[in-house]
Amino acid sequence: MTTTPKIGFVSLGCPKALVDSERILSQLRAEGYAISASYEAADLVVVNTCGFIDSAVEESLDAIGEALAENGRVIVTGCLGAKGDIVRRTHPKVLAVTGPHAAGEVMQAVHAQLPRPHDPYTDLVPPQGVRLTPAHYAYLKISEGCNHRCTFCIIPSLRGDLASRPIGEVMQEAENLVNAGVKEILVISQDTSAYGVDVKFRTGFWQGRPLKTRMTELVRALCELKGAGGGLWVRLHYVYPYPHVDEVIALMAEGKLLAYLDVPFQHASPRILKLMKRPASGAVNLERIRAWRAICPDITIRSTFIAGFPGETEAEFHQLLDFLEEAELDRVGCFAYSPVEGAKANALPDAVPAELREERRARFMAVQEKISRRRLKRKIGKTLKVLVDAVDKNGAHARSGADAPEIDGMVFIVGGQRLKPGDWATVRIERADAHDLWGTLI
Repeated sequence: MTTTPKIGFVSLGCPKALVDSERILSQLRAEGYAISASYEAADLVVVNTCGFIDSAVEESLDAIGEALAENGRVIVTGCLGAKGDIVRRTHPKVLAVTGPHAAGEVMQAVHAQLPRPHDPYTDLVPPQGVRLTPAHYAYLKISEGCNHRCTFCIIPSLRGDLASRPIGEVMQEAENLVNAGVKEILVISQDTSAYGVDVKFRTGFWQGRPLKTRMTELVRALCELKGAGGGLWVRLHYVYPYPHVDEVIALMAEGKLLAYLDVPFQHASPRILKLMKRPASGAVNLERIRAWRAICPDITIRSTFIAGFPGETEAEFHQLLDFLEEAELDRVGCFAYSPVEGAKANALPDAVPAELREERRARFMAVQEKISRRRLKRKIGKTLKVLVDAVDKNGAHARSGADAPEIDGMVFIVGGQRLKPGDWATVRIERADAHDLWGTLI
């Protein structure tokens, strides 16, 4: 080919899918392909899909349809590709379909349509690869798949059982990110606490020293990395409340690890949790939360819940609300139960009507809003270290250690117009609502 082939890219879904997109984009650039920002300029388009719930399936199918209409040459990858032949049935004109974490298969499909433009050994990308996040933060995926068999979830059928990445490989990627100026690393997987279980916590190597493939050892090593201009934030997502989680809470108390924990509790009723095939119970989880706060009083705990799970009674829903009041979690999301094709929960008796599911979700969030407002009000008058995400004429939009990007609140800095994205700043908090904080630059 006389001109450099250009690839358009559409990335949908969760941060784990985003990391898959980054790897594909990195490989495309490494092989000399250009990345197009528009359908019109692209020689073909790759769409990385999500297939977790019905609304995500619809969004993904719509995105594929748009790419076909605007460009005509489309390769599909991601979780929707693992759900049988739904893509081919809906959009028979797509060039190829692969499942999730299938960068090699995507590249084969690209090669079949657009020959490699040059020697693939020529390095056209920096060590940290091509990323879709802002320059100051990045997601670090430590494993694929999941060994749990939650009845509402089809992730194992889409992404397989737990497959932990070698710890040396993970640490090298993290080091490359920090060297490139990343100031916040967000550790992600389907089950971060289970990292290394599949390889029996096999010993790997980083910088010539042995390192066990285990969450605690990984986190300790990540905390040794030094970010530019004020340290490095390491944030943990999707952490199941296993006993060894207490070990990383101690690191938070020492100020080495960001005092933030994302734990998907899902419910509080023992019977509903059993129907969900989830570990622990509401009472046990309350004990764990108390223990974590005893170790690290400033810890921020985020979680997600499902309202209206099949068979959930009004009494069991009130049990969930009671748990919420007692736990006083900082950040909470709640979904009305949505039947997912292939999920075992769909076969459970006594389905909750859709209208009631949504009504319970709204009641749940109303309770949480009061809790969140109360907890954020306690921060008024305090001084917080924040990381700036964006700046406009009104000031800077930043996040404290209690705020993960995209899903949590913001800290709005009055008078922060001279700051830049990626800057550290110190702010005195003057106002709060149920979600966000406002403060002045110190």
